[in-house]
Amino acid sequence: MDFRALFMGLAFAFMWSSAFTSARMIVADAPPLYSLSLRFLISGLIGIAIARLLGESFRLTRAQWRATIIFGLCQNAAYLGLNFIAMQWVEASAAAIIASTLPLMVAAAGFLFMGDRLKPVAVAGLIAGFGGVVLIMGARFGGGLDPLGVALCVLAAIALTIATLALRGASSGGNVMMVVGLQMLIGSAALILPAMIFETFEITWTWRLVGAFAYTTLVPGLTATWVWFKLVQRIGAVRGATFHFLNPFFGVAIASVLLGEGLGLTDIIGVAIIMAGILAVQLSKVAPAR
Repeated sequence: MDFRALFMGLAFAFMWSSAFTSARMIVADAPPLYSLSLRFLISGLIGIAIARLLGESFRLTRAQWRATIIFGLCQNAAYLGLNFIAMQWVEASAAAIIASTLPLMVAAAGFLFMGDRLKPVAVAGLIAGFGGVVLIMGARFGGGLDPLGVALCVLAAIALTIATLALRGASSGGNVMMVVGLQMLIGSAALILPAMIFETFEITWTWRLVGAFAYTTLVPGLTATWVWFKLVQRIGAVRGATFHFLNPFFGVAIASVLLGEGLGLTDIIGVAIIMAGILAVQLSKVAPAR
C-alpha cells in the first residue's frame, strides 16, 4: 500500500466517522428525512456537474448501474435514512459504534449466507468485535440509551451490509464521480415521499444547522464517497475496507470533542476491542505479498 492510498484511507475514515456528529447537529433543528433528501439532491447535482466537467458521461456499465441503484436505495435511503431518524434519540457516538460494525456484519453474513470461509483469526475478530459492541451498549443501556434508536441503527447497518454483499466487484469501469452523483439523486428521490408522509417541515434556523448541513453535504456526503470509490479502484475493496477499523475511534472522538458526549473507561476499552476485531477480520482477507 503506497502513501497516497494510506492518506486516502485515513481521510475516508475520518470523513465517514464525522458524519454522525454533523447528522446529530442537523436533526436537532430540522426533520431528518427532509434534511437528508435535500442533502442528497444538492450533493447529486454537484457530483454530476463535476463529473461532466471531468469529461465523464452517463454511459455506465451494467455493473455500475446496478451499483448506483442498490447503493442509492440501501446506503443513502435505508442506511442513512434510518440513522438520521435514530439520531433524534441516540448519541452520535453510539450510532457510530453500531455503524462501524459493518465489516464484521459483512464477514458474518458472507460466512452464513454466501459460503465464505473464515480463518481462525477472522473468527476471533468477529467474536471480539461484537463483544466490544455488547460491552459498550450494555453500559449505555444502563445509562438510558434509547432501544428504538439502537434498533434503527442496527437495521441501517444490516441494509448497508446487504448492499455491500450485493455489489462485490462492481466498483470498476470509470465514471466514478458520475456514479456518486447519480446514486445521491436516487437516495433523494427515495426519501422525499416518506418525508412528506411522516414529517412536518419545520426548521429552526441556526448557524450550527447551516454549517452542519453544508459540511455533511460536501464532505461525508460527496467527498468521502468519491474517495472511497477511488480507494477501492486503487487497492481493492478488501484492503480498502481495512480502514474501517478506525471508524469507532474517530466516531467516538469527534462526538466527544464537538458535542461533549461522555466518554468513559468502558467506552475506551470497548472501542479498542472493536478496532482490534475489525482489523483482525480485514487482515485475514488480505492475501500475503509475493
